[in-house]
Amino acid sequence: MSAPARRKAGMSTEDQAAYLGVESSARGYQWRERLAPGQRNTALAISQRHGIPELLGRVLAARGVGIDEVPLVLEPTIKAMMPDPSILKDMDVAAARLADAVQKGQNVAVFGDYDVDGACSSALMARWFGHHGIRARIYIPDRIFEGYGPNPAAIETLVKEGAGLIVTVDCGTTSFEPLAVARKLGTDVIVIDHHQADEKLPDVAAVVNPNRQDDISGLGHLCAAGVTFLTIVAATRELRRRGAYGNGTSEPPLLSMLDLVALATVCDVVPLQGLNRAYVTRGLAVMRQRENIGLRALIDAAGLNQPPTTYTLGFVLGPRINAGGRIGDAALGARLLTFEDETEAARIAVQLDKLNRERKSIETDMLASALAEAEVMIDTDPSLPLIILGSENWHKGVVGLVSSRLTERFRRPSCVIAWEKDGAGSGKGQGTGSLRSIMGVDIGKAVRAAATAGLLVKGGGHAMAAGLTVEKSRLEAARAFLVEHVRAEAGAARSTATLEIDGAITPSGVNDKLIDLIEQAGPYGQGNPQPRFVFPAHRVKFAKIMGEAHVRVTLEAGDASKIDGIAFRAVGQPLGETLLGTSGMPIHVAGTLRRDSWGGREKIELMIDDAADPRKQG
Repeated sequence: MSAPARRKAGMSTEDQAAYLGVESSARGYQWRERLAPGQRNTALAISQRHGIPELLGRVLAARGVGIDEVPLVLEPTIKAMMPDPSILKDMDVAAARLADAVQKGQNVAVFGDYDVDGACSSALMARWFGHHGIRARIYIPDRIFEGYGPNPAAIETLVKEGAGLIVTVDCGTTSFEPLAVARKLGTDVIVIDHHQADEKLPDVAAVVNPNRQDDISGLGHLCAAGVTFLTIVAATRELRRRGAYGNGTSEPPLLSMLDLVALATVCDVVPLQGLNRAYVTRGLAVMRQRENIGLRALIDAAGLNQPPTTYTLGFVLGPRINAGGRIGDAALGARLLTFEDETEAARIAVQLDKLNRERKSIETDMLASALAEAEVMIDTDPSLPLIILGSENWHKGVVGLVSSRLTERFRRPSCVIAWEKDGAGSGKGQGTGSLRSIMGVDIGKAVRAAATAGLLVKGGGHAMAAGLTVEKSRLEAARAFLVEHVRAEAGAARSTATLEIDGAITPSGVNDKLIDLIEQAGPYGQGNPQPRFVFPAHRVKFAKIMGEAHVRVTLEAGDASKIDGIAFRAVGQPLGETLLGTSGMPIHVAGTLRRDSWGGREKIELMIDDAADPRKQG
């Protein structure tokens, strides 16, 4: 349970002593046991009632799982977790209109976002129509030239191409002017989205969005692909009700599409709770069957030789699909996920893999520049609540990644802006920015407020991530507004920064049985964090810099048992300096465990999150 969750539950973060006495770690965190005192009886009851090991009971209880919820958490099934899609506002209207399109054989266009969620949502909708004999046109806007969401020119183009129905996925909720173009030209639009919405909605046939203000479904935690899947379930049900199936016409294999839902759910960093856990659990099982030709090609291009996990989705496949939208053809990812041609799929997968390597190079250069500038800002004002940086030399497609790195490094919200070069674009000196936040600071709310105040050309997003377009002439006013808007929240969040620990362990206790036990409470991700363990008072027997940014170590316990570990992006950081400079002295090291295969040999290694010198604690 996080510090905010403890406060919500009426528990003070001061109710527990710092874990192992660590008040300030290498990364500046106070370590706390994740299992709150009030949850210990629940952990014991879970273990006893369900006959599971005590460690698993503690892991479940610490994540807020109740005694009666354990069976569904350990075995989350679509059948048990799937709600009636009709509980979503406008769902029945959308399902009926989709069914009409199928039965009339209409031309359909799917307009998606350029990220993984948008690509997967677009592919889901296109595959559903394809099963019914309709080849839907997928349109993904160019991130650089068109920006996020529908634009009037693109909508007009789709209508002129003959689209009788346009379905927007992972976008459209705030696209009033562009979608008005479709209505004026006589084409229906269905919006399927999950972004936060104001009270006013576009004038379209249906807006299916669990985060619209009048929706009471309680499904606001779904990503767009999760909402899209519910929509095609509802549309299939409607066609079944109309008697459309039979006589050689089969229902679409909906469950076989869950690999796409799982990929989007993990990559969009939505909470892995409830239906989302079922989506990912079942979706990973589908992905292991390698039925989706495009995903199979991407897995092979990435050189993966072991069953996919949430790590695979978030850090291997997701970045490659995103690479097309960031620095190449924005539609590549969505197209790949709909391919039935293995040769073409292999070609596109290799292209995306190459683009991902280029993206990494661009990101490295941008990050070095941004870090240098941010460090000066923090040195000048250590209490600065929000970092805002921009440059004409930065790539629009990578600003979000750099913002994430800054937020991770400095533990405060950040905004990275790519400015138009002089004479480019609209000529108004506009910049496109991405923002990332920390727990406890709603950056999306701040950006929407700035847009409402007229300080931004446009802006919106979620609590943890947002985007904006701003004119250079309004930057200082926008900066002052955003800084003041988040100052109190950011100060409180940084003052209570904690790293939550699930228990202490030694290398001799790390084995396949332990990993199998931990995996029972998975899949892990946002809202269901991977168990984090401390290796207390271990010595660093070996440490070296790997590549340019990572630190690899071997830890040894008092009984001479050892484990290898790696701290990503730790070089030049307090964590890296601590690991490289301990001189054989005992050190507490915290991290998560994972199986790793290299050269045909499988081993378990520690992904290091933090470290602390026992001598420097209270």
